Amino acid sequence: MTANPLSPPLFDDQGKSVMARISPEDVGRYVILSVHDPLGYEKDVAEVIGSYMTDARLIADTHMFVTYTGTYHDVPITVCSTGSGAPETEIALVEFFRFSQADTFIRAGTSGTYLEEIDVGDLVIASGAVRDEGTSAAYVVPTYPAIANHEVMLALAEAAEALGIRYHVGITRSTDSCQAGQGRPVLDYLQEDSARIPEYWRKVGIKNFERETSIIYVLCSLFGFRAGAINAVVNSTPKGNLEVGAGSDAVFRTVLEGIRTLAAWDAIKERTGRSFLLPSMLNET
Repeated sequence: MTANPLSPPLFDDQGKSVMARISPEDVGRYVILSVHDPLGYEKDVAEVIGSYMTDARLIADTHMFVTYTGTYHDVPITVCSTGSGAPETEIALVEFFRFSQADTFIRAGTSGTYLEEIDVGDLVIASGAVRDEGTSAAYVVPTYPAIANHEVMLALAEAAEALGIRYHVGITRSTDSCQAGQGRPVLDYLQEDSARIPEYWRKVGIKNFERETSIIYVLCSLFGFRAGAINAVVNSTPKGNLEVGAGSDAVFRTVLEGIRTLAAWDAIKERTGRSFLLPSMLNET
């Protein structure tokens, strides 16, 4: 590819991370991405998730991104809290792509639902995502799918089952707007196409809606990384219910147990020399 002489400078300082200020020696193989979210957490979410781990330590705080690394049952895990939406998530992801050896990225956060059968406090594991945010379109055409890595998705489901936590697996819708773009009126203003959003996505069975999953799935697929997402439902359109903090403990326990399971599966693959997980591999020692 021919270099573009008008290409803007990269976000680094003499080859070091500027936006997140991370370095390879400080980052685990498995990275949790979560949003500074008043719908879910009173403290910084990276600090909160770090409290579930052993010896979690702050490795970087740039005000935009706060990053902790610790261990969970001897598995090194890094958690990074970001601002809301695809644009900030893109910045964080690219920093980890460039300045760490991590290969697995999992979103853990909050969401809403248009479905009657999903309750506030339930978890949704995203098998894929509708790309209704604009950031991923800068990378690839909208017909390119946003899909989870199968191993990550299965590990999260396995963890939820083992913990006895109510969960659903299906497609998430990621948007830029969390107001009119999700069907909410603003000062009594709501265009007809926005008013139709909840019913449209309810009819096609979208499990939940949020703002970050699709950019994570697209970028990880494009650049050869594994991705997953698990989000608590904190608001329900059909039930008219909003519960701040609903399901947050369940999300944190499930994502950490899911990573623990995934690490065990990765060890099997490394020991057997296989690159693809099959159910039969889980019984191998």
